[in-house]
Amino acid sequence: MNQTLLGFIRKELIQALRDPRMKFILFVTPIVQMTLFGVALSTEVKNIRLAALFPPNDYVLRDAYDHALQGGWFVPARAEGELAEDPFELIRSGKADAVLVAPPGGFTRALGRGEASLQLLVDATNVEQAQAVEGYLRSIVASTLKSDLGLAPPPPPIRFDVRVLFNPSLDTSIFLIPGVMTMLMVITTLVLTNIAIVREKEMGTLEMLISAPVSKSEVIFGKTIPYVVIGMTNLPLILTVAVLLFHVPVRGSLAMLVLATFAFVCTTVAMGTLISTFCENQQQASMGGFLFMFPAIMFSGLIFPIQNMPSAVRWMATVDPLAHYLSLLRSIMLKGGVGPELAWHFAALIVLALVSGAASFRRFSTTLS
Repeated sequence: MNQTLLGFIRKELIQALRDPRMKFILFVTPIVQMTLFGVALSTEVKNIRLAALFPPNDYVLRDAYDHALQGGWFVPARAEGELAEDPFELIRSGKADAVLVAPPGGFTRALGRGEASLQLLVDATNVEQAQAVEGYLRSIVASTLKSDLGLAPPPPPIRFDVRVLFNPSLDTSIFLIPGVMTMLMVITTLVLTNIAIVREKEMGTLEMLISAPVSKSEVIFGKTIPYVVIGMTNLPLILTVAVLLFHVPVRGSLAMLVLATFAFVCTTVAMGTLISTFCENQQQASMGGFLFMFPAIMFSGLIFPIQNMPSAVRWMATVDPLAHYLSLLRSIMLKGGVGPELAWHFAALIVLALVSGAASFRRFSTTLS
């Protein structure tokens, strides 16, 4: 590494870190975001507003409703007057997410007549929540029948001995935190790299670089290596928050985790550089970064499982660096990081980094034309 390149790297690091606000954005904001996202994001269905319409002497359904509220998943729906007596209007008005409706005469009398009909109205605008509500209430009603009347559902013909691996407590934060880490790493590296090069064009300092006796490779490496360093510096910060605050395990090799992060950071920095070659000002650079990150997050498997996507678009995940890095994080941190799948994700990140870097070199020009 020659003195010219070292000078470029030193200059870029000083420029990026001399502003105290930038230091806060680079090193404090990721920790704050990691904490907020880890607490707020959850795939569990909770705080479902539940109402139940039943006669005063229907003690079985009353007990089922009480058990549902005590379980922590449901909260009582707040409705008064005529609205409280119309289950359909309760759902349509948004006062309730689910309503249990007893049959005429009450659920307890229906059971005494040998009938077991119980109506459940569910707001299915959120499909996952509606499916979870049905499963919760089926289990709660069955448990109430067993405790109140000694009635148990017939045993299934096949019994499964279920073992939950890698996340026995079914804690959603353990599954989601690697995704949050992926988002923070790409924001820190891709966006900052993209804007850094465009800023030279917008402020006119690119003319000074052109007049200086430097090569194209020295300019590119001088503008990108500092953000690789900054991106890698963020890893111990957010990893410490993940392990100490949210108790996310690191079952695999820490060296492998660092190597996966390095491959990902090099890829996103290369892609940020490539995006910057299409932009003339920082507004375009910000929009270009957004246009890349939004579909990248959608196809990463963070929000929607890749397996659920149609095969016609599933191939897009193979060229999404976030999908590969997220798979590596979950495998290394939660499963121990073994198997040929890791080699595939590593190879994909290396190929994406090389292709993006080569395209950046090809498009980058040290002239103003």
